[in-house]
Amino acid sequence: MDINAFIDSLQWPAMLATLVAAYLVGSQSRRKRNWGFLCFILSNALWIAWGWHAQAYALIILQFGLFLMNLRGTRKNAPAADAS
Repeated sequence: MDINAFIDSLQWPAMLATLVAAYLVGSQSRRKRNWGFLCFILSNALWIAWGWHAQAYALIILQFGLFLMNLRGTRKNAPAADAS
């Protein structure tokens, strides 16, 4: 498999990671939500790699924005330090 075929195939694991992440983020469990945000970050990276190869620059910008929102989600999902 050449590199172009490999990068073309990244859209499938990216889609799967996005679906798994969406499912996990909807959980009431903080731990599952955290895994969901991490899966979203993985999917952002995969979509950026695929988008760069496909010259889908709007998708790349979207994924950077979503990446920042997922970082915010992981921070807000963390337990409060001063929960006294």
